Amino acid sequence: MPSAAERTRTLVQSTCSAALLVPGLVVTRPGLLMPETRSVSPEGDLLLPFPADSPVVRAAARARGDEPTAVLHITDVAPVSVPHRIRGRARVAGRLTSVPGRAEPGRMLLGLEIAEASVDDLWGAQEVGPEAFQDAAADPLVTHEAELLQHLHTAHSEEMGTLSALLGDLPERPERTCGARRPAAVPLALDRFGLRVRFVESDGGCFDARFDFPGPVRDMGELRRAVRTLFEAASC
Repeated sequence: MPSAAERTRTLVQSTCSAALLVPGLVVTRPGLLMPETRSVSPEGDLLLPFPADSPVVRAAARARGDEPTAVLHITDVAPVSVPHRIRGRARVAGRLTSVPGRAEPGRMLLGLEIAEASVDDLWGAQEVGPEAFQDAAADPLVTHEAELLQHLHTAHSEEMGTLSALLGDLPERPERTCGARRPAAVPLALDRFGLRVRFVESDGGCFDARFDFPGPVRDMGELRRAVRTLFEAASC
């Protein structure tokens, strides 16, 4: 499974919604707290561009001291329609600084020097230290995950449904693998290690199952082969 630092880094570098909260800063529109993009410097600092006249930029200019002066809150929502769509949240706190000379005209690049971080997602809740965050790498599929999940859901729903055959014997709920009563299978999350599926039953109940790939995938070609192998195993 991916480490807590890798999962946090993946959320930071994903397209999930995020808001930068600065103590004492009150804005009338939540969009003013959302960075235009998110990236990570070689030193492990978050790089967050904002309009030069943003209230967050003005707050950064007033920041002093070593205590955390800002917190980036990230919310990860599944890109497909599924019960309980929030897949996780991440929190990154640290000292907010301005990074002059690195942004386009009319923009200011802010740096968040990480003091602490945490992630609470489908794997569980864990704390992440700044060194672990710096050394971690985002999942190689992060930029394509939403598109891939949507493709699996719309173009391969029949194959997805066959994955229930790989769940094994479940004596407490035998209807899960019983013909017409087979639960709907919705692709929920994807990373280099495997695919997580949410099975939604006719009575509205749901449960998750994780299907590991034979080995970690590094690119789209390896991913296609891994998913094909998974579908072939389910159809046997």
